[in-house]
Amino acid sequence: MSDDELERLKRKKMQEMQRRMATHQATQAAQAAEKEKPKEPGNDQLLDRIFGDRAWEVWRAAKEQFPQVMPQVETALVDAIKQGKIAEKIDGGSLASFLRQLGLPLRLNTQIRFAEHGELKTLEQKLKSNE
Repeated sequence: MSDDELERLKRKKMQEMQRRMATHQATQAAQAAEKEKPKEPGNDQLLDRIFGDRAWEVWRAAKEQFPQVMPQVETALVDAIKQGKIAEKIDGGSLASFLRQLGLPLRLNTQIRFAEHGELKTLEQKLKSNE
């Protein structure tokens, strides 16, 4: 191997190493810039700020019953929160009422329970124990 060939190989290796270094530095700079950006809270985080009481239970039931419509309702609610139009807590009853006003006949699983001797009993259990 001659000195010219050796020098050419060294230059080629050096250029390859410089290219890798530049790519690595650019990647690190992009990651650092990403970390510095303040992250936007997600839709669930924004909704969690205003949902109180049993609102999440109502929300999940509505998403199960109306999967095509609820993404649009979610977008509208999140936009209203971001714009500051909704600042107060929303409980489950208010959310259910709101969804019904939108024309979504929401059905919720409800149970009547009685407290008897420190236990919660359903209406069916109460009637059976009285027989």
